[in-house]
Amino acid sequence: MDISVVVPLYDEVESLPELTSWISRVMDENRYTYEIILVDDGSKDGSWDMIVKLKESNPFIKGLKFRRNYGKSAALNTGFEAANGNVIITMDADLQDSPDEIPGLYRRITEDKYDLVSGWKAKRYDPLTKTIPTKFFNAATRKMSGIHNLHDFNCGLKAYRKTVVKNIEVYGEMHRYIPVLAKWAGFTKIGEQVVEHRARKYGKTKFGWTRFINGFLDLLSIFFVGKFGKRPMHFFGAMGTLSFFAGIIIAIYLVSEKLYDLAHHIVPRQPTDNPLFYFALVAIILGSQLFLTGFVAELVARSAPERNRYQIEDTI
Repeated sequence: MDISVVVPLYDEVESLPELTSWISRVMDENRYTYEIILVDDGSKDGSWDMIVKLKESNPFIKGLKFRRNYGKSAALNTGFEAANGNVIITMDADLQDSPDEIPGLYRRITEDKYDLVSGWKAKRYDPLTKTIPTKFFNAATRKMSGIHNLHDFNCGLKAYRKTVVKNIEVYGEMHRYIPVLAKWAGFTKIGEQVVEHRARKYGKTKFGWTRFINGFLDLLSIFFVGKFGKRPMHFFGAMGTLSFFAGIIIAIYLVSEKLYDLAHHIVPRQPTDNPLFYFALVAIILGSQLFLTGFVAELVARSAPERNRYQIEDTI
């Protein structure tokens, strides 16, 4: 099979007939073999009934329905598990992503041999309250991930080689950082393609301000897990050692100062009257705790079933 189109959705009953018809038309025009996987993330507006109805007239549609709303990451991960195509295309169900972009994305994967191609909506129809924070997070993600050629990590329109989606796990709200997950899994040929951004035709956005807070926390999480997931002691141990020795140096300075005063018959002040005493105390305690945290994290990492699971690209 050439292409699997994975569409996560939540309360998008109005757009589904037009979206699936549009995707099928593009596939037929280009003579692709395909499947459309619609993942209903616990919709309440009759989206599942619409999927069942569309399935009756289009055998290439597959539907998956969650009992409740789990989020876009869960929907994508489930869709990836069910996908059988050599190339997987993801897009949102709100018609803001154009299926006409599919042939171009498909060629970038099959002919240019990219592992992942992310869409870039250079011209957007979103309000400033959405575009400005998005620019900030994209800049921060480029800096932390080292993927400098992507302008929009969170664009729903993406194309993947099959091996990519079968070797990454999208959880929490990590759908914003799938290119980063792919890079940490060893898929480094990541490209970008300018795509059309269409104004929303039906309904309203399902994301609020909390997504920016969650996005920032997920970025920190993915950076830490990707870099130190198999060696947490390198992070906690280094931080703990620096903090501990900083406290020790301050403590030695305070003791030396008191000995100097005593040697020169100067009445020394009490250590507790010196603010440096409390800095030293906090630094030593914090350093010890970070060091112990590193030991515990190492024990947990060594007990994890995937501790020696690595990405093998080929064998002979």
